[in-house]
Amino acid sequence: MIAFTLNEIGRAPALTEVPVPSPAAGEIRVRIAACALNFADLLMIEGRYQERPEPPFTLGLELSGTVDALGPGVAGPAPGTRVAVYAGTGGLAEFGCFPAARCLPIPDEMPFDIAAAFQIAYGTSHLALTRRARLAAGETLVVLGAAGGVGLTAVELGRHLGARVIAVARGADRLAVAEAAGAHALVDATDPDLRARIQDLGGSDIVYDTVGGPIGEAAMRTLRPEGRYLAIGFAGGTVPSIAANHLLVKNIEVIGLYWGGYLRFNPGALTTSLSCLLDMYQTGAIRPHISYRFPLARASEALAVLRDRKSTGKVVVLTEPSR
Repeated sequence: MIAFTLNEIGRAPALTEVPVPSPAAGEIRVRIAACALNFADLLMIEGRYQERPEPPFTLGLELSGTVDALGPGVAGPAPGTRVAVYAGTGGLAEFGCFPAARCLPIPDEMPFDIAAAFQIAYGTSHLALTRRARLAAGETLVVLGAAGGVGLTAVELGRHLGARVIAVARGADRLAVAEAAGAHALVDATDPDLRARIQDLGGSDIVYDTVGGPIGEAAMRTLRPEGRYLAIGFAGGTVPSIAANHLLVKNIEVIGLYWGGYLRFNPGALTTSLSCLLDMYQTGAIRPHISYRFPLARASEALAVLRDRKSTGKVVVLTEPSR
């Protein structure tokens, strides 16, 4: 089979011919239909992600496809079942073997490309807003990186949960995507006085930060008393400095969220959250946005689109038709 493999940290990954794997005890094999890219894939290539698998390994954190075979002692999902999988690695290939416990059966009406793009982005925002930040209807939510793969879901879910959403993104085109997802107000991230623009809109109760750096620091200073700052990621490349005296004076909380970490200490939280999100999808309450689709043969181009910030929503690599 063909896999998109990283052979050395810091070097470009490449398409490689490798043997089709056999599932071990507790695993299933999936014929992969689609794999969604994430900023974490770029960090893995550079050796800067919190999870650091030893090369060589196949990139691709989240995928969808059809169960192809069961390992010893595995009762299901049965072969032929359509599933989404949070794999961590291994998604950019034609087949992969993954723990059966990580496989989520998906509705027949959910296309494979949507299923692949669904888990991390929506799961991160749902847990962050409901479990960690305790978002209440009527609160003001500021989303940084609001047109990106994760940020766009925060806009959409924030609106669905009753928040007033201020979307912060670069340029009119990206802001238009955030507005279509439900943002009530728009702020260009290139504004030299971002803090003042958000304050002009009334300030914030929650800041959802996927960017970090000076933009994150400016947005944090717009929080009202008892506001919550959600540290989701640092796509801007710099971890923001947090002044403890500012937190003290305003009684502000700083809250971290690493969605994949729940697999280790509370997988039930992920299961409950994803079940709720699938219900939302089936009722039409949320509409996943994919801006680019590439075949596996063009996986390098797909990563370049993500790296160069040309995408809105998600970028998905397909190994077979999306249904």
